[in-house]
Amino acid sequence: MTCISTDSLLDLLRRALLDGDAGEAPSATLERLIRLGLDRLPLPGQGQTLLRWQSLATVAEHDLSLAKLYEGHTDALAIWNECTGQEPDLSGAWGTWAAEAPPDRLRIVSELNAKGLVTLAGRKRWCSGAATARHALATAWHDDDPRPQLVHIDLSQPAIVVDRGAWASLGMAGSPALDVRMVGALARPVGEPGQYLTRPGFWHGGAGVAACWFGGSLAIARALTRNMEASARPPDALRAAALGRIDMHLRATASLLREVADEIDAQPDADAHAACLRARLAAESCATRVLDEVGRALGAAPFCLDASFARMAADLPVFVRQSHADRDFANLGIALQEQGGPAWRL
Repeated sequence: MTCISTDSLLDLLRRALLDGDAGEAPSATLERLIRLGLDRLPLPGQGQTLLRWQSLATVAEHDLSLAKLYEGHTDALAIWNECTGQEPDLSGAWGTWAAEAPPDRLRIVSELNAKGLVTLAGRKRWCSGAATARHALATAWHDDDPRPQLVHIDLSQPAIVVDRGAWASLGMAGSPALDVRMVGALARPVGEPGQYLTRPGFWHGGAGVAACWFGGSLAIARALTRNMEASARPPDALRAAALGRIDMHLRATASLLREVADEIDAQPDADAHAACLRARLAAESCATRVLDEVGRALGAAPFCLDASFARMAADLPVFVRQSHADRDFANLGIALQEQGGPAWRL
């Protein structure tokens, strides 16, 4: 998949994000980025993973609802490349729908037809971009196989019904993760059963989400720096202390993300489970701490009077709940023990 040169990608992204019309919907912005070729990010594990994550963070710092759609779209393109080695259809936005919410699931109710398609039935939960995307990569299940089968779905089919009223949160309202029902929808299998979870890129993509959380944290943190720069009074000691703590959390998280990106590029086929979990948990913790520190330092004013900050402050807690929290900490601990214990050193 051809991507824009390293030197210009971030600059072009920033310019394109600022060029949008006031009130442009996140889905419309995504379509504009696709038309400009700014969704052709470097693939993870091919030497430019950090640039990929910097791009995700750049979009997230601008708008987290857009970042949710952009991350799902670019992740789908990377998954498609990894599983098929082919160019994806770039006629519209893609979604990546792999969350499972038992007892709801997509079932494969008929085997391959003459066109190589299977038939799906059931409900898929947590489908970001369902109202506007053209394509989706989704996990579906055979009744007699415990392994999920990844499928490509053309979302223009009348057999697909999106429940647009299921999202109640004000946070991430610009990219709600909706329920989708399918009765007789056609889909094309992508890769082998279970490949979606066992491929190296599964964890690479999971850490890409952490880059989005980091970008949202940056946007929140900049509200404090702007306030301090605009103040005519001498530096406030309490706000300076908050800025110091924020700096510590952001720099530590950025360092860890860079370290994990380097590890992925050095060993793209290695098991990145523990490293990517560590990055996700660090980014989640950073987002929580930054939002708390800025709120304590500035009080209610930005939450009530600054529309951009208020939207980001509502979106970020919802987005980071994509983390599995203590389950991820437990899985990290288990992974470390399986690796012979943690390697803690300076």
